[in-house]
Amino acid sequence: METVLLSSAYLPPVSFFTAMNSGGDVLFEQYDNYCKQTYRNRCRIATAGGVQTLTIPVVKSDTPKQLMKDVRISDHGDWRRQHWNALESAYMNSPFFMYYQDDFRPFYEKRYEFLMDFNMELTEVILNLAGIKKDIARTDAYMRDAASIKDLRNLIDPGQEQSGANHPYWQVFATKYGFTGGLSAVDLLFNMGPEFPLFL
Repeated sequence: METVLLSSAYLPPVSFFTAMNSGGDVLFEQYDNYCKQTYRNRCRIATAGGVQTLTIPVVKSDTPKQLMKDVRISDHGDWRRQHWNALESAYMNSPFFMYYQDDFRPFYEKRYEFLMDFNMELTEVILNLAGIKKDIARTDAYMRDAASIKDLRNLIDPGQEQSGANHPYWQVFATKYGFTGGLSAVDLLFNMGPEFPLFL
C-alpha cells in the first residue's frame, strides 16, 4: 500500500483519519512552510452554541516563511485552559468522553515547545484509542513527487476539507443543529468510541 503523506494538524478532522486509513504507513511533512488559516494550529468542535474553532497561538516568526518543524507554541491568552474547558463543556455529555478524557487532559497541562510535537502526539493518541494501527514518521526533507507516496498534504485546508465529512454519526447536539460534518475527529471519538473506524 502507498505511504500517505499529510501535513501536521491540531486535533485533525475526520477526513484526515480517513486519509490515514486509506494507505499504508503515514508520513507527516515537517519541511513545508507554515500557513495561517489552516488546521495546522486549529480545529473545529461542536458545542451547545454551534461550531467553535479552537486556535493554538504560535510565536511570530522573524522571517516571512517558517518551516512547520520550527513553529513554536505561544503561551498567549491561557489557551490551554480555554481549549480544555471548551472540550469538556462540549463533550461532557457524550457517551465516551469520560473514558478518554484522561488521555487528552495532560496535553492541556504540559507545555510543549513545538507545534509539530504537540500535533503528532495528539494524533497518535487518537489512533491508539480508535484501535488503528499505523506506523507514523516525519519527513527528513521536503517531499517531492514520489511514485510510492499518496500526497494528501492539501487535505487540511479548511476551505476545501469535505472528504469524509458527510458520513453521519450520532452527535450530542444533533437534535438542535442536525448532523455537523467537517469537525475534529475527537467529535467522532467522544460520540462513537470504538466504532470510530467504521465511519472512516
